[in-house]
Amino acid sequence: MSQSERHIQPVREAKDWSPSSWQTRPAVQQPSYADATELERALVKLGNLPPLVTSWEVIALRKQIAEAQEGRRFLLQGGDCAESFDDCSSALISNRLKVLLQMSLVLTHGLKLPVVRVGRFAGQYAKPRSADTETRDGVTLPCYRGDIVNAVEFSPTARRPDPQRLIEGHSHSALTMNFVRALIDGGFADLHHPEYWDLDWVKYSPLMSEYQRMVESIGDSLRFMETLHGAPIGSFSRVDFYTSHEALVLHYEQAQTRQVPRQWGWFNLSTHFPWIGMRTADVDGAHVEYFRGIRNPIAVKIGPSVKPEQLKRLVATLNPDNEPGRLTLLHRMGAEKIEAHLPALVEAVKSEGARVLWSCDPMHGNTESTSSGIKTRRFENIRNELERAFDIHAACGTRLGGAHLELTGEDVTECLGGARDLTEVDLARAYKSNVDPRLNYEQSIEMAMLIVRKQTQSASVTPAGN
Repeated sequence: MSQSERHIQPVREAKDWSPSSWQTRPAVQQPSYADATELERALVKLGNLPPLVTSWEVIALRKQIAEAQEGRRFLLQGGDCAESFDDCSSALISNRLKVLLQMSLVLTHGLKLPVVRVGRFAGQYAKPRSADTETRDGVTLPCYRGDIVNAVEFSPTARRPDPQRLIEGHSHSALTMNFVRALIDGGFADLHHPEYWDLDWVKYSPLMSEYQRMVESIGDSLRFMETLHGAPIGSFSRVDFYTSHEALVLHYEQAQTRQVPRQWGWFNLSTHFPWIGMRTADVDGAHVEYFRGIRNPIAVKIGPSVKPEQLKRLVATLNPDNEPGRLTLLHRMGAEKIEAHLPALVEAVKSEGARVLWSCDPMHGNTESTSSGIKTRRFENIRNELERAFDIHAACGTRLGGAHLELTGEDVTECLGGARDLTEVDLARAYKSNVDPRLNYEQSIEMAMLIVRKQTQSASVTPAGN
């Protein structure tokens, strides 16, 4: 029995906590609803709707993250920067799932580790913003905070925070999750069916030969194992898959926080793996207060402005009993800042003996605008931040055990560079995001292959444990 299995049960419930205790703390990045009665009606309805995930799925994910902390798994977390209600379609959902499954295939084969697959969807409908309002041509309206709050169109009606959208968010999340489960149960992830795996992208990639050899090797290994077994191995037709989102709108999260039979404590059943964004990670704030009491595995994003003592206090508040599988730290520094800021934070956590999973978000710290004002990210900077993260953890005697990427299964042109060396001219061809730029399908697979290459190099100098 591993250390994570021996200690996976929490030691105690959070003291002086309830699902609503966050309301006594400063709450930032929250919608301003005009009608309190309308909001309350929506929350009552939301609280009576069925949960989107189950407590046993949440506990299973905690065990897998605990194993990732021990170096026995790798966390892959990816999906859209912000989902749209209009994107709740079978083609888009299956393409998102497909690219994450293919990336996990690359990682599993290259790292020789099982991969924890976590989709950044089925609930990623809210986004933090740098300002509460937006002004166009002398008209000022509330900013767009994601489809669960208001609409992207610039009009008073569209930009009004609407409590009914909380119900719509739950509905679209349920539809998405239901279709993902149906795909997986129906064999969408089955390695026996290569026709499900579109490989057209490889003809553009300098890694084409390497990827094709990998696919052929997996096929040979599968056939060999089934020859020994004397029958098809059914476990290759299904995978575990989990959902995550930034738990930003706290009224929504509170309404989906439940107690369940035969388990103690409270679970956020709107998602398996909620996280706290960098803008809402104040240790004395409402989001940290809410998160400290739920039994889900949780994550928190940390940026270059975080100080070592701040991080120590945050870790102690969110995981006071140092439980395995409980806390993931998602660092997002930027390629130019990671070497100056990450080592001190890693050493601070290490000095406390804190059990965490370190994961790198190389997207958000590398956002820039082109000369024409289009928001984008450079593939080269994303790759550089990931590679430097592996090197820093190796030098500190810790391990980078995950990657958090904004990506899509579509052929968008939102990030510069990659296999086709996209330029600023290409951005106009297929830029579809309303918020942040995403890696497209081929850039995502390429990134997975680069992670394997770098992690394999780092493994030769990284100790066995954190």
